[in-house]
Amino acid sequence: MSARKAASVGQAPAHKQETPLGLVRRARRMNRTLKIAFPHVYCELDFTNPLELSVATILSAQCTDVRVNQTTPALFAKYRTARDYAEADRTELEEMIRSTGFYRNKANSIIGLGQALVERYDGEVPNNLKDLVSLPGFGRKTANVVLGNAFGIPGITVDTHFGRLVRRWQWTEEEDPVKVEHAVGELIERKEWTDLSHRVIFHGRRVCHARKPACGVCILAKDCPAVGTGPMDKAEAAALVKGPETDHLLRLAGLAAP
Repeated sequence: MSARKAASVGQAPAHKQETPLGLVRRARRMNRTLKIAFPHVYCELDFTNPLELSVATILSAQCTDVRVNQTTPALFAKYRTARDYAEADRTELEEMIRSTGFYRNKANSIIGLGQALVERYDGEVPNNLKDLVSLPGFGRKTANVVLGNAFGIPGITVDTHFGRLVRRWQWTEEEDPVKVEHAVGELIERKEWTDLSHRVIFHGRRVCHARKPACGVCILAKDCPAVGTGPMDKAEAAALVKGPETDHLLRLAGLAAP
């Protein structure tokens, strides 16, 4: 749907002439709207401490959170400390995480993580970005997941969904995850960063799909320059919504759940 056509049905046109201040206001308004859509956000990886979340996040690369959560109970029962991972039998560890894919590389990272934590941090996961990104298996994405969800320190997690949506919303044109992180950090208050990450990822998984977003029932439609990328018919769009919040999201769109 063209910008002109979108405007004709009461939706937002493309924000090509948007000022920097206008972008900040729109981004923050969208974040407030996402709070209504997803009032209870959380890390979808199961964990009870920073070490478990670190390992789970390493396993989540190129793998679904659901699959990781099926794998980690047995893993966490066997390996309880950084030293346990540092001294793990590689073949046994690889077999336990095989179903998450790329299991040899992930085993290398996890064993290396355990060794680094024992050698440099007394077996404890550090709570700052500089130290975290120095660990095997850690980049800024993993570090921000751990900081935000295990330590309560605000961080922006730029995964595939997050990057895709903020570009679709014209919050930034950047492709590099670090540049995306910094660009979005300039738009949204720091205290919001961790929950914003969850909200955007939830929205990307539930509503704003890559190929066929559910535009007709999207609570962000009035502020989205890409509205009309997916079907505008409410019934057709409603069928695309996924996840445990479906009933709530459809009620917000003025529809009863199917």
